[in-house]
Amino acid sequence: MTTGFESLRVLLADDNQHMRAIVTTVLAGVGVKLLRDARDGSEALKVLREWPADLAIVDFQMFPMDGVEFTRMVRNAPDSKNPYLPIIMMTGHSERSRVMDARDAGVTEFVVKPLTAKAVLDRIQAVIYHPRPFVRTSSYFGPDRRRRDDPAYLGPRRRVTDKGPAKPVADQLEWDEA
Repeated sequence: MTTGFESLRVLLADDNQHMRAIVTTVLAGVGVKLLRDARDGSEALKVLREWPADLAIVDFQMFPMDGVEFTRMVRNAPDSKNPYLPIIMMTGHSERSRVMDARDAGVTEFVVKPLTAKAVLDRIQAVIYHPRPFVRTSSYFGPDRRRRDDPAYLGPRRRVTDKGPAKPVADQLEWDEA
């Protein structure tokens, strides 16, 4: 079976050797042949400087540099080779605060451990076949954090491409405080 992932260059960063072995096996099972691994975010950044990955899969919690800081560096460092790199964050903790931290750092997708081959494959397919547009603001650069257009949203429009009437900011502030 050919998945089309044979030429996909994947960087895997996790401080747990066993987890790297599991993810490597899952990736090999879906056809990934070009893989580099790293033990933490700082090592992963070094790999990216010499090897242009198409996708990074990183653990949330690593030492000395975790996946969130790695993502911030990839997205915002002046010497970043590819700030648009799709980044899939793995974690054993699915608390809302972790998901929000990862999202706000610029993570493209999120997957919770224990991993399944289907979950990993679904996230890889999402970043390849359904990439989200990137957004740059004064405090954020990364994939659009809005997963869908919510027709019930009454807040101010943020982009020129947004359709529909924008609710005045003053009205929005009153609505938020209510």
